[in-house]
Amino acid sequence: MVRAASFDYSGARVLVIGASRGGIGAAIARAYQDARADVTITGLEPQPAEQDRKRFPYVQLDIRGPDAIDKLAAQTGQLDILVNCAAITSRGEEMAPAVFERVVDINLHGTFRTATAFHPHLTATKGVLINIASMYAAFGSPRNPAYGASKAAVAQLTKSLAIAWAQDGIRVNALAPGFIVTEQSAKSRTDPDHVAAVNARTPMGRWGEPDDIAGAALFLTSSSAGFITGTCLSVDGGYSIA
Repeated sequence: MVRAASFDYSGARVLVIGASRGGIGAAIARAYQDARADVTITGLEPQPAEQDRKRFPYVQLDIRGPDAIDKLAAQTGQLDILVNCAAITSRGEEMAPAVFERVVDINLHGTFRTATAFHPHLTATKGVLINIASMYAAFGSPRNPAYGASKAAVAQLTKSLAIAWAQDGIRVNALAPGFIVTEQSAKSRTDPDHVAAVNARTPMGRWGEPDDIAGAALFLTSSSAGFITGTCLSVDGGYSIA
């Protein structure tokens, strides 16, 4: 893989939260492994996607409560990079208070829970935290209000943690993907008008692929980005500037 070949993560230990369904998290995990890192992934499912079952050590993890996260943290030794990818959306259903609360709990509170649980590990290694926000951190979303609100909060949380943890030698950044072809976006991609509208607005003329996000993650956790913290990097083919 060309992206991974341009980085050397030999000896680095990476944990990717929310990488069981073959989407952005899995693509990031594969890129780190291709760059010779030691990578563990988590997910809510009993097993990850079939293509990754023999590739990564896997931990089934529900980030909706602290107990399981604290248990994993206690079992984890050295950790150099933590990537928070776990998130859900319920397109067209998020005006219901219970659904809104569940989406925010996983996307925002879950990100905070995992970040704080592994703060001591990252302090020990002067490590790097990557959170996954979204272009919806900056745009309104009438069918995904909870998702948009939670991702805006993740972007803000990233800034706050970057300031708070700089004294510990930890860099904290976020990625803001645009429209990406994943299981999570499958429902919206059944609407041909929506797909066409995205393609028309995106200067690069297409939806992104999960691998498009992986290179940005490798860069932000590398020494090449050693003076970057608190940023939220858009990876959206230009959608947010069109």
